[in-house]
Amino acid sequence: MAVRFLFARTLCLALVLATAGLAPALGQDDPPVPPGKQKKLPEAPAKLPKVDRTKNLDFLFGALKAAPDDVSAKHVEARIWAIWLQTPSDTAALLMARAKVAVDAQKIDIGIKLLDSVIKLRPDYIEAWNRRATLYYMQNDYGRSLADIREVLIREPRHFGALAGLGMIMQEVGDEKRALEAYRKALAVNPHLDKIPDQVKALTEKVEGRDI
Repeated sequence: MAVRFLFARTLCLALVLATAGLAPALGQDDPPVPPGKQKKLPEAPAKLPKVDRTKNLDFLFGALKAAPDDVSAKHVEARIWAIWLQTPSDTAALLMARAKVAVDAQKIDIGIKLLDSVIKLRPDYIEAWNRRATLYYMQNDYGRSLADIREVLIREPRHFGALAGLGMIMQEVGDEKRALEAYRKALAVNPHLDKIPDQVKALTEKVEGRDI
């Protein structure tokens, strides 16, 4: 239980950094950066027409599956995150930046309220839902975190960060079958996720009674 808890907390921190634009993917191995030393939130890339955005993501997800090694995969992951992080409006961008500042200062409740405003303003902005899900997770509010993850996956079923987060929560609440299912879906989208293959192997042995 202690090992699983440590894994989940480490993975959650990586998700926070990833959704804040500080890391390219869930499960990053780099040590956390002390508060006040983080890099600035990168500027959002130029907005793309919806059809171009979809085509770009389709191409990148294909490239992610076909990536010959982890280094290549991380470059593709970073491009996917860049598209996901594109803000739909200047107001949303400002609120997201303020939410990041609040989280950096460990003011999670304020961060959540700011993300509430982003979601009310632009409910189509996936990363606002995803980041709020992470903050709810940090507060051990699994119900609200799962609700936000559901909103992310409705809008982008390939969101490997949200799928991995779903697996983490299911594992912590003891639903290992659903955790395994979520992790497998995440790996089907992104075979290069850190740590997740080990979790799939361990859970497969426990849930299905056999090694993969």
